[in-house]
Amino acid sequence: MTSLQQSRPVGELLRGWRQRRGLSQMDLALRAEVSTRHVSFLETGRSQPSREMLLHLAEELDVPLRDRNGLLVAAGFAPVFSERPLDDPALTATREAVELVLAGQEPYPALAVDRHWTLVTANRAVSVLLADVAPEMLQPPVNVLRLSLHPNGLAPRIENLRQWRDHVLTRLHRQVDASADATLAALLEELKGYPVPEAAPDAKARDFAGVVVPLRVRTSLGRLSLFSTTTVFGTPVDITLAELAIESFFPADPDTAEALRRAATERARQDA
Repeated sequence: MTSLQQSRPVGELLRGWRQRRGLSQMDLALRAEVSTRHVSFLETGRSQPSREMLLHLAEELDVPLRDRNGLLVAAGFAPVFSERPLDDPALTATREAVELVLAGQEPYPALAVDRHWTLVTANRAVSVLLADVAPEMLQPPVNVLRLSLHPNGLAPRIENLRQWRDHVLTRLHRQVDASADATLAALLEELKGYPVPEAAPDAKARDFAGVVVPLRVRTSLGRLSLFSTTTVFGTPVDITLAELAIESFFPADPDTAEALRRAATERARQDA
């Protein structure tokens, strides 16, 4: 949370999260099995929530763990959710699990990102997509959304750039609405300012009946067509884990699958 958010009364913060979720006071009261009057009193500051009630309401409102700590601090309680770096010994098993998932995704690309879409780690297949990216774009910290839409990143090689750009911006806009994260909001404004070249063709291809948006990108292997899925940790109680996501790319056509398999075979031959 920002310092401004942390300085706001806990009732005001609760009201903000309720409104962000599109709920009335009655809706929240029914979900939390409390009276509408109690919700109203908490939001106006006429009553102060207990630690247990605050965590209960935060759970019903699907408040991110980082912001649950902020609610607790605003109410005068100590935060309860830890935040460890991924290289902390306590997260060794988690780190190994992430690497196992990424390795298991090969020969197809996969990467892990934090809540701001900063690259944490990636498997070797991702290098196929980054071969012609300007070196300065790959200097840490690397934001993968910026990397995909920046003129010095993947954008010049994305054949359906307008479609992919709309997909990325819509997804990010939803995250901003859901989280009120100032860093994500600033990233959204930055990405919206990137140009979409007039000459960039939105090549027609299999549309997957509107279920997914494929990424069609030119690479040294030829044109690859990919779609992605996102994996998150279930029931995390650590902020780092709660904010970690794995983005896995899968071939959207047989030619892409074959090209990526051949590239993996070649890497294995070179490693031998």
